[in-house]
Amino acid sequence: MKQITVKVARYDPEKDAAPHLEEYTVEVNEGARVLHVLHAIHDTIDPTLSYRYCCASGQCGSCAVRVNGEPVLACLEEARDGMVIEPLRLTVVKDLVVDMTGILTTLEGIVGRGEAKVPEKEQVERLKELRDCIECLACVSECPAIEVAKFSGPTAMRQRMRIALDPRSAGVEIAQAIEDGLFTCTTCHRCVEVCPKEIEIPGKAIEKLREIANREGFTLPRHREVAELVKTTGRSITRTKPTFLEQVPEVIEPEGEVRGEVGFFVGCMYNGRLPEAALEMIEVMRRNGIRLIIPHDQVCCGSPLLRTGQTSFIDELRRKNIEAFAKRGIKTVMTMCAGCGSTLKNNYRTPFQVKDITEVLTEYGIEAPEKLDLKATYHDPCHLLRGQGIREQPRELLRMVAREFVEMPSRCCGAGGGVRSGLPEEAKALAEKRREEAEKTGADIIVSACPFCEFHISESTDKPVRHIASVLLEGYRKKDRKKKVPAA
Repeated sequence: MKQITVKVARYDPEKDAAPHLEEYTVEVNEGARVLHVLHAIHDTIDPTLSYRYCCASGQCGSCAVRVNGEPVLACLEEARDGMVIEPLRLTVVKDLVVDMTGILTTLEGIVGRGEAKVPEKEQVERLKELRDCIECLACVSECPAIEVAKFSGPTAMRQRMRIALDPRSAGVEIAQAIEDGLFTCTTCHRCVEVCPKEIEIPGKAIEKLREIANREGFTLPRHREVAELVKTTGRSITRTKPTFLEQVPEVIEPEGEVRGEVGFFVGCMYNGRLPEAALEMIEVMRRNGIRLIIPHDQVCCGSPLLRTGQTSFIDELRRKNIEAFAKRGIKTVMTMCAGCGSTLKNNYRTPFQVKDITEVLTEYGIEAPEKLDLKATYHDPCHLLRGQGIREQPRELLRMVAREFVEMPSRCCGAGGGVRSGLPEEAKALAEKRREEAEKTGADIIVSACPFCEFHISESTDKPVRHIASVLLEGYRKKDRKKKVPAA
């Protein structure tokens, strides 16, 4: 047995004006789960504590709560001293019990075709990816789109796709799916991150439903325009000034000894909209001994099309990009756009490794820059944090160059999933939430590692928003200026 102290959210709407935390100390066995702690509090201290549970084995979803801010199943999460236990971010009925009926009762069931048809093996395998949902609603409680737009949520969209895949069903009414917010999902993957069954709802459900919508002519007008642009120019961004690829040679040598070599996948935003940031990146790579090979025949990675369900010529984009790097014998391809990196890693089968610039720089090790007199915060791009599992590398680099680094919650800015182009008001509302969080930190600058995030957030804040590579270069330039100042 061991003693453990926790804080638990309490709220009785008949008595309390607002939720509050109460502290409890109980004895539990080694290896006890959060649910065991709740049982101990209920049985030995306060029998009025309300919480929900059923199977106690991770199969029913009833006991979902937040522990230290993250959704978990109380029956599976190991109890730790000092943890804070709160309800999911849904309407609270009492204490840790939230209202689930309003959502679960709206989930659709199969409407039969009128004839029985046994699913084929391939259909069964695709169904398996979606049918493991235990309806805990952790995904719904964390979905950023639900906060700012009309959206039935990831659980409902998962159920729609499950029905669409089942040959016994009459199918899915795509018009209704769109009415329920099919295109409001930013594909941030927060739902996957918190799902106890790790169901890939954005890729396996929402993007697939958008493919059906595209085949049936329901793709949003702005999304169709982007697809046409990619098809005719190879880029999702219109040319308004000299592009990055127009300004650089195919091979850029480092300043000194060659310590490594990478191919650079520039992406549409850094090529056409923010070439200055990519040019600044070159100086950082040269300074740290890394040769860059930049194929000029590379094209859009296809991410804007994949996220919006427009997949008819994705294979052609893949072929062109893989060939552009493979024929030059490149072993490692580096991206500085989180969306491109996630797409190349997760939606391609490449004969080369794909790494984000923060991975490359931390793996090689870099010259220490001069510290800048800045208090900096970092915005996690969804396609970097959840799409590629990269969290610590950009923070390691930022701590090297900023006088002070302060965290802010990792939430979607609203730029992804085609939301910025297709539903700009929703995107703007999510960017405003990012501005509010950044303001709370008191930071002088917001640093990120994605051009869409940088561009989008910058429109909602008066703080500078910059890529980590640009900040590193500023640190190097400060270092060089100090060296030139003669000693007194």
